[in-house]
Amino acid sequence: MKKNAIGILKSEHRSISAVISGLKELARMAHEAVERPDFTVFRAMLRYIDEYPERLHHPKEDEYLFARLVARLPAAQPLVDELQAEHVEGRRLVRELERALLFLEDRWPVGAREFRAAVDEYTRFHWSHMRKEEDKLLPLAELHLNEADWQAIGEAFAGNQDPIADLREKDFEMLFSRIASLAPAPVGLGEPWKKLG
Repeated sequence: MKKNAIGILKSEHRSISAVISGLKELARMAHEAVERPDFTVFRAMLRYIDEYPERLHHPKEDEYLFARLVARLPAAQPLVDELQAEHVEGRRLVRELERALLFLEDRWPVGAREFRAAVDEYTRFHWSHMRKEEDKLLPLAELHLNEADWQAIGEAFAGNQDPIADLREKDFEMLFSRIASLAPAPVGLGEPWKKLG
């Protein structure tokens, strides 16, 4: 059960990373575009980032993985506090991304540089956060959690149901597919945007 739970956590991190990587590349492309980009793909990506990691993945880490680790290893509390503070900061950064996208969509090409900077900041932040979870927290969890802990963690993440938005895993698969079809090449399957030069 431990391998299964860790596999789910890392798989979710990979999905989140794929969307963030795509968003980073599209922000660069929008900054270099000579024609107005299709902002639908940006909205879909931000929806994914807001609803999947921020409303589904992180709360389950807080409630199941982090809480159980602190119960078994109280010395992990400072690391857990740091990661939970980063979850709060991540939500703030998502609001900044949304604000920057609204401005860019309303005034394009004005705001392209600011949007790209906001995406870069979120990308650096989130990748650092996921590395900290995988390099520092998960090894502690592997050493100190028991089979019952891993069973509960695995079941929580395998369920993937968000009580706030009532979203299920298949909804995210459909959203992920939609992002891939909307994103221009080379990020996705859509038509490439014309760029400067």
